[in-house]
Amino acid sequence: MTDTTMTVIPGERTAALRTEYPRPQFVREQWMSLNGEWEFEFDDDRVGDRERWYENGEFSRTIQVPFCYQSELSGIADTSFHDVVWYRRKFEVPDAYKGRRLILHFGAVDYEASVWVNGKLVAAHEGGHTPFRADITDVLEDGGNVVVVKAVDYSKDVTLPRGKQFWEERSAGIFYTRTTGIWQSVWLEPVAETHVSRIRLTPDIDRNELKLQAFIEGLRPGSDVRLRTTVSFEGQFLSEDEFTVTKGTESRAIGIHDFNDHGLGRWWSPEKPNLYDLRLTLLVDGQEADRVDSYFGMRKISIEDGVVLLNNRPYEMRLVLDQGYFPSGLLTAPSDEDLRRDIELTKEMGFNGARKHQKIEDPRYLYWADRFGLLVWGEMANSYHFSETYVGRVTREWLQAVERDYNHPCIVAWVPLNESWGVTNILVDRQQQQHALALYHMTKSLDPMRPVISNDGWELVKTDLVTIHDYEWRRDVLAERYSDKDKALSARPGNRWILVPGFDYENQPLLLTEFGGISFKKSDWEGWGYSGATDEEDFVRRLRDVIEPVREAPVLQGFCYTQLTDVEQEINGLLTYDRQPKAPLDVIRRIVRGG
Repeated sequence: MTDTTMTVIPGERTAALRTEYPRPQFVREQWMSLNGEWEFEFDDDRVGDRERWYENGEFSRTIQVPFCYQSELSGIADTSFHDVVWYRRKFEVPDAYKGRRLILHFGAVDYEASVWVNGKLVAAHEGGHTPFRADITDVLEDGGNVVVVKAVDYSKDVTLPRGKQFWEERSAGIFYTRTTGIWQSVWLEPVAETHVSRIRLTPDIDRNELKLQAFIEGLRPGSDVRLRTTVSFEGQFLSEDEFTVTKGTESRAIGIHDFNDHGLGRWWSPEKPNLYDLRLTLLVDGQEADRVDSYFGMRKISIEDGVVLLNNRPYEMRLVLDQGYFPSGLLTAPSDEDLRRDIELTKEMGFNGARKHQKIEDPRYLYWADRFGLLVWGEMANSYHFSETYVGRVTREWLQAVERDYNHPCIVAWVPLNESWGVTNILVDRQQQQHALALYHMTKSLDPMRPVISNDGWELVKTDLVTIHDYEWRRDVLAERYSDKDKALSARPGNRWILVPGFDYENQPLLLTEFGGISFKKSDWEGWGYSGATDEEDFVRRLRDVIEPVREAPVLQGFCYTQLTDVEQEINGLLTYDRQPKAPLDVIRRIVRGG
């Protein structure tokens, strides 16, 4: 991937900013970060619209974007309810950007966002975890410009897709401090009138080819538009193709002919995270109009005869549950290095994957997972109460999330629902069953190449994997329960049915996707877990007692241990909240991997 040229605005305190490129799988050379200090105001009386703050607001506070006001790194650290907040920021357009379209990007704003530039509404977006953008070219002014953002959250609304964000002011149990407003990067990007807006990459290792779909915006009648694709591997040129663009979506198959099946060649896996570089060059009337750098991994995740396969070989998934929270930034990592380090620690402890729990993760995390080789289960941030309003909210946001993350080779499963959250009566309520089925089938219609779990944990309807949550801590009980499929499927962990009656077991692979949860206090947090250890020796013994029988269970094809880190009052992590191991990493690794 090529280096990018970020415009740094004079006077910015860059040392404290998230300045890394926000969209690492679709890179253009020029961009300008708008992270940093913004003016900020609470609008508890909801007068901002009436008083036209988007035109003439003067805000009394400042905030460090992209950190939410509840976090320490925002500079505010106020965890009380403020459901309407406003941001304001001045910017100038660099001379080098003039003559091109200027796109304003938001990585994520929780939950509803309205955006004005120079007093003109340019964007409105619903969904707290997915990106959106606005072409602001036609509202720009010579000299300075002003962007204003109003974010509306609904702190107590349990039909909101909120994941682990608690609907009370003080976090408790398994629920944590909320996030309101901007929590991922804000940035500007100049593009030509005719440009590539996005791509869709589908690897096919059986045919040794990559299917490319390119989406082109700004096509003009009469123009000669051509798209050139160049593929390389570790700097070695492999192929180049050029074709005429005649419509907004073009598809091509790119042959990849450098595999050696016996050594698995250059296929992507956690053990060998091989990535190809892809460059797209858009030519308009013979001149380069746009250039985008991307990458892809040739890998296949599939199920054959009840067995999970990676690249057509049986593969055991050893996952850890990862909430993606940080003490000073909450949902936002303090730095790109923090995201990278979480992946390094996960692998050092012997895991080959992570289930990103109740969070649509920052694309930078997925980038490092692609680079270092870590399987990731992509999961929706769920609601807690069913209604028709909830159905629309969760469906729209989930479809955006699948589209955003489709190209990442690290993503190997989709989890639209977890533990019947939002569908608490799914066992008996046909409407809620139909909702889970709809999410399953819609996800499959967008992505037929990855398994979809309809309701991870229990009360599953149609599903590609049967996944079970079981916090039993007694070694002998776990060993007996998962000694054969009938015993596993007839168990009632949490007093829940594994499958909803009427949805029969169809020889899907069985995985234990939440277990463990051993609390061990090696921090200042007061809290709880699912079972408790008194000291490090007891902690290691309890880890062995839950992981070893699960790892050795003849009917399980994978597992997900709860959890990677402590989070606030929940102290059942393998690491403390500030990422300190509770036992030596090599000891944990031997337990996770065996030997």
